[in-house]
Amino acid sequence: MGRVVCLHGVPAVPPDGLPAVVTCAVGAPRSPLDTVTALLHGLEEAAFDLFPAWLPDARGISGPGGAGVAAVRAAATRTARRNGHFSPFLADLAERALRRTAWRTPRFPLEVRAVGLARVLAAGFGRSHASALVHVPGGLSPSSEEHLVAGCEWLARHGGLGVWLTGAPLTTVDRVLTVTLATLTSGSGNTAVEEKPSADLMPPLHPPLFPPVAGAPHPASAAEQALEAALLPRRWAAGRAWNQTYLPHPLAEPIRVDLMWAAERCVVEVDGPDHCAPPKYAADRRRDVRLHLDDHVVLRFTNEQVLTDIEIVVHQIERLLRLRRLGKPEG
Repeated sequence: MGRVVCLHGVPAVPPDGLPAVVTCAVGAPRSPLDTVTALLHGLEEAAFDLFPAWLPDARGISGPGGAGVAAVRAAATRTARRNGHFSPFLADLAERALRRTAWRTPRFPLEVRAVGLARVLAAGFGRSHASALVHVPGGLSPSSEEHLVAGCEWLARHGGLGVWLTGAPLTTVDRVLTVTLATLTSGSGNTAVEEKPSADLMPPLHPPLFPPVAGAPHPASAAEQALEAALLPRRWAAGRAWNQTYLPHPLAEPIRVDLMWAAERCVVEVDGPDHCAPPKYAADRRRDVRLHLDDHVVLRFTNEQVLTDIEIVVHQIERLLRLRRLGKPEG
């Protein structure tokens, strides 16, 4: 933590098992301050999306109306006293997360925001530290590349974050440690190292991406949130767990599933448009086969299906669960 590392051989996607990672893009900065400002804005947006995971005392506060603002600020103050956060910053961030608004002029110095956001994101994922995975766009001028690296170094030093660079390789700045990571080859299960990472590994990301929080629907997924809201009042849906890691046996590769009923061995996946791309589509099929061979049933729905036909989706899940509980075949 507290340093900048350039990662080669992987796309700008948070690795499994490292949940306190927020993926950001900064474009072509004209100064180190541009980089710092863009990254802090991205981290703040991620904190808004994660709310109230980092402030459990605020879970019952639904909005800023009535006494909502006073209640969320009081919850933040209590949390700050317990956990050593800077109370004014945490209360301010909690209020803005509740309102979903950003101040036109930030009320706290950059250093305070960097440290505070790092701690909030780590708390939201139940980890001790947070990291930013920063996409380096291709074709940066030497000055923009220097501004990007200098801003990342400032954030790592003052915020205590790990900052990982991925995307296009650095061509003029040579002071950043470069680590080449192994990736899975298509379909073989063996590892390989990419020697020439592509500048087009991932387009700029807006908003920042971050992995799900175990035990809850992804805060940035409207479809997962809608499905959980639909399942919540239904007694037959008890026993579900969101965003779990399934390990068939100690030597197997872990599988992250969106929604799982462990006792019934039922898995529900909620897929965005990115799952139609060939690499993810193939990976999904391989995962499903592994789960099927371990006596799981997998239902896949698209975001659009969940958001437009929620009752049909819920009915199909209910039917599958009742059949599994009765010990009948699913066909």
